[in-house]
Amino acid sequence: MQNAIVTDLNRCVGCLGCSVACKSANGVPVGNFWNKVLRIGPTPKFDGAVCPDVEMYFLPMGCQHCVDPECIKVCPTQASHKLADGSVQIDKSKCIGCQFCVMACPYGVRYLNDEEKVVEKCTLCEQKTAQGQLPQCVEQCGGRARYFGDLEAGIENLEGPGEPASFGSDTSYETMVMTRVKLGDYAKPFTDADVYHLPDVGNKPSFAFILRNRKWQGGE
Repeated sequence: MQNAIVTDLNRCVGCLGCSVACKSANGVPVGNFWNKVLRIGPTPKFDGAVCPDVEMYFLPMGCQHCVDPECIKVCPTQASHKLADGSVQIDKSKCIGCQFCVMACPYGVRYLNDEEKVVEKCTLCEQKTAQGQLPQCVEQCGGRARYFGDLEAGIENLEGPGEPASFGSDTSYETMVMTRVKLGDYAKPFTDADVYHLPDVGNKPSFAFILRNRKWQGGE
């Protein structure tokens, strides 16, 4: 099993809702992020192009919950570890704040909590997903760009929150978070060539990004 998030970058509008929802749900300290959104571009569509012949997209960045994480390999206390669901977690009772994992992470998404003196990062909202819920950043994505689930079941089966039109007369928040759509049914068509990952240095990042008809720059 390998739980992960797949983001349809053609649907992401850069509203930062996922980042705000994450900080609120997990009490992330001011100045730190478990999920941040990068603006990629504007990039000329062709050599010599100027506005308006440019393109851009937004790239959510956080722990990639790698299949073979570098952070776990360097942890001297086994505080960093993988769960059966494939997520990478930190046992704060074992963390000594050495920050070896911070230095080993290829994506720079770990940080030292200065007050608690332990390393923190995205937990993939394990406290929610263990109860069958969606991660907060997926649940609160207004553009329906983010989907969560087990990659071994196929990327098309990952799920996101349902559309309001499907709720009927019950438009409560509780109904919204329990109504789901599958990526394969909801997202516009894409091919394997449209699916990207952040650079792999042997760690095998599990998160994926769908980007159609634009130049992928996440490897730079």
